[in-house]
Amino acid sequence: MIQVITGKKGSGKTKVLLEMIDNAVAQSIGDIICIEKCMKLTYSVNHKVRLVDAERYNIASYDMFYGFVAGVLAGNYDIKEVFVDGILKIGGRDYEALGKTLEKLDILTGNEVTLVFTVSEDSDLLPESVLKYLIPKA
Repeated sequence: MIQVITGKKGSGKTKVLLEMIDNAVAQSIGDIICIEKCMKLTYSVNHKVRLVDAERYNIASYDMFYGFVAGVLAGNYDIKEVFVDGILKIGGRDYEALGKTLEKLDILTGNEVTLVFTVSEDSDLLPESVLKYLIPKA
């Protein structure tokens, strides 16, 4: 399952993501991973979560990101949730490519793994291929 949190910089996306991570730690029966660029969440993420720096693995496109996630999931069948902070910093601002990647990841993971992404952009500017994964605001 794919979920997307959108909003401009400073709108609270990462705070929502961190709350979701904390809930996952409390409730999940599997492993949890958080992927980001530049390791800004080092002291904010629960120590039970594996924090991965996309920069360390030279992930610089959506194709590379997809391959990385597929490899991580293939290497550990216990992963149940993956949180990605700032996907546009990792793959770039090609929103159509992002949408295609989300669709491929949705097929790859099915109902076995939940992937949650923060996207630093207004929903109005994103294509339907991204918006269909949008988490409804409470």
